[in-house]
Amino acid sequence: MSVEIHFSLKKNYNSAGKDSPVQDRNGLYLQGTNGSTAVLIHGLTGTPLEMSYLAGFLHRKGYSVVCPRLANHGKPLEVLKHTSWQECYESVKKEIVPLFKNNSPVFVSGLSMGALLALLLAYEFSDRITGVSCLSPTLFYDGWNMPWSRHLLPLTYFTPLKQILYFKEEPPYGIKNEAIRAYIHKYYSKAGIHDLQNAEQYGYPYFPLTLFYQLYLLRMTIIPKLPKITVPAQFIQAEEDDMTSVRNSRFIYERIGATVKEMVLLKNSYHVITADQERDKVAQSLEKFFTRLC
Repeated sequence: MSVEIHFSLKKNYNSAGKDSPVQDRNGLYLQGTNGSTAVLIHGLTGTPLEMSYLAGFLHRKGYSVVCPRLANHGKPLEVLKHTSWQECYESVKKEIVPLFKNNSPVFVSGLSMGALLALLLAYEFSDRITGVSCLSPTLFYDGWNMPWSRHLLPLTYFTPLKQILYFKEEPPYGIKNEAIRAYIHKYYSKAGIHDLQNAEQYGYPYFPLTLFYQLYLLRMTIIPKLPKITVPAQFIQAEEDDMTSVRNSRFIYERIGATVKEMVLLKNSYHVITADQERDKVAQSLEKFFTRLC
């Protein structure tokens, strides 16, 4: 039996526009013309659609784009809840390794948990990845819309409770744009815990506690590795991030071993910056950073 707890957590959502690439069941794949490839990683419980605006923008600039669907995303919630962070990592790793054969520039960018996976790739393949961009990286749930009870989450990680607790997604869903938020709310407000017929497209309206635990394990894995990551790194985050404050980007920025690094702060967005009001600025910043490294 599932227990619903109404915490205010983000929901990844796409609003990419008419030029967006069309995804297949496994993700977004676009062949470019400039010899460089951008690997985009969506967030936990999300979908490749949340990265489609960036994908379309980079493709128009000549980049090939690979945006895989993370392991078990799009499957029933009972399957997803048992997914480990290692499985998510491997689902991206298997896509990026073949790209190294051509010795052409390969860039990686991820949103939220996807940013942590991107950093882990930069650690493992420091000699093959040209640059990494972290979008709203999620180490700590300390955004302005997070409840005080978030501090109690670690107490449940090593108890049976983590197998039965789910968190219902609530406004503002990581989106400051009111029109997009209203569209998301229309879907999520009516969704039951087993009503997942649109999860493959829109993401999940419920977040299993088991996945919070996996994110915690990933965080504990990546933090000690930060000083050893030398790949040029970019960090883009909203000053008003409702889920994870700018502390997250600054924490990584101050500890990462990269000598080439930059921080971009947004003033009119929440957590899901790839789909919110400044998504164009995010795309432009990403492309300028990659171009400079090339």
